[in-house]
Amino acid sequence: MVKNYTDQQLLDKVKSLPTFKQIPAHEWLLGVRSNEDNPDQFDDKIYFFKGEQFITVTSATTNPGVSILKGGFKSYNNVGAAMLVADQWYYNIWIKGKHRGKATGLLQRGAKVKVHRDGDMDNKSEATSIIQEGMFGINFHPNTHDFNAMITKKTIGAWSAGCQVVNDMVKYRQIMNAMPERVLISYCLLNEF
Repeated sequence: MVKNYTDQQLLDKVKSLPTFKQIPAHEWLLGVRSNEDNPDQFDDKIYFFKGEQFITVTSATTNPGVSILKGGFKSYNNVGAAMLVADQWYYNIWIKGKHRGKATGLLQRGAKVKVHRDGDMDNKSEATSIIQEGMFGINFHPNTHDFNAMITKKTIGAWSAGCQVVNDMVKYRQIMNAMPERVLISYCLLNEF
């Protein structure tokens, strides 16, 4: 799992990025991608902030699942599985909606994102030199369609083809219930530091 950070360490790090403009005044999310990257495991973290105030943190994945890495990506893009480029801000990318028409989540309806395309079909997510920018449906959602579920799943499976996915439904509901309606949400993704 990703090591623990203080709120100030996280805020200092996100402010040091070349793509930093400002801390959003309202709710925003911060992902930290684990250096371990255990295949098909929720070994990353997502932090929830309102301005500079920390609200909560949950386990998550910022990597595609093994079934996507081993060829499932071809249903979405022939070049490779999408892996969001880290150490970067993505301002105003998400808005509250239904992921695939089922799960309450945040949908990429605002700005473009940058993704690495990992097409070597092994079980590890790699930050490749193939980078694409665009609207790829890189959403924020849970690993179930049941918003009221009380589960915490252990494996990613096909739940992430590049999306940022939470596996703790109690924490996920806390985050989503606090998200404003009809407001574009920003995201910053860091590599573990």
